[in-house]
Amino acid sequence: MLTRIRWTPWQMPIFFLALVATSYGLTNTAIGQSASSILVQEYAPPPKIEFPDIPKATPAPDVLTQKDRDRLDSLVPLLAGKQELWVMGEFVHYAKHSVPFVVKALKMPGPRIRYNAIETLSMIKDPAAVPELLAVATNPEDISRVRTHAIRVATRLDSDKVHPAIKVMAKDENSTIRRTAVFEARNVRKKEVLPILIDTIGDPEKFVSITALESFWRLTGFSGSQHHWEMSTEEERKEWSKEWAAWLKENENRLEPSKSQKHPFASPSS
Repeated sequence: MLTRIRWTPWQMPIFFLALVATSYGLTNTAIGQSASSILVQEYAPPPKIEFPDIPKATPAPDVLTQKDRDRLDSLVPLLAGKQELWVMGEFVHYAKHSVPFVVKALKMPGPRIRYNAIETLSMIKDPAAVPELLAVATNPEDISRVRTHAIRVATRLDSDKVHPAIKVMAKDENSTIRRTAVFEARNVRKKEVLPILIDTIGDPEKFVSITALESFWRLTGFSGSQHHWEMSTEEERKEWSKEWAAWLKENENRLEPSKSQKHPFASPSS
């Protein structure tokens, strides 16, 4: 016989609280037992991976044989073509020995082979190629893409030798060439580039003038008075450049290049 239980208003909440507490205790017990079983499991480290021995690349020869010379000479025309990347890698492998052969491509017809030759020389990193690169950079008959790349690479290989080429390029008819010249001037730690930059402040093209200003500031820390360069005319820029010329005349004897300063030619009056 079933007995019907009558709950008083205060017994119902007590019953449910007891039921919840019992369930919570059982759950915690189960979790604790599960955690204990996990902690006692044995751990085996993964096996070490064994890498096969990779053969080292064949070093470049100290002295080229006649066979090597003939091979490098035959690769020069292939600097432009389907195998150009492989050919560039072959020249880089021979390092400085490749320079006399790669510079031959700088005089070959076709801008691609000349551009790839310049890029190859930048990877070889031999300053011996700088004179040939400067000849390309100052050649008005070559295209601007090749000329600008030549002066960039030459500056990074030996910045002490490029300021005569920068002076020539800053007067070029092509505004892209002029801008590249004054842009690369900021990497040349020679006082001779400062007058070149001042002359270019009065350039007919505003973007060339502004680039010259920024290069001058990077070298000296001198920014001059505030002017509205974006809306300026060529006559205004030439007039404003006199302030930079006066500053250089006043500080020229105190300017000495420094490798530790942010502005290598900074002076006390900057």
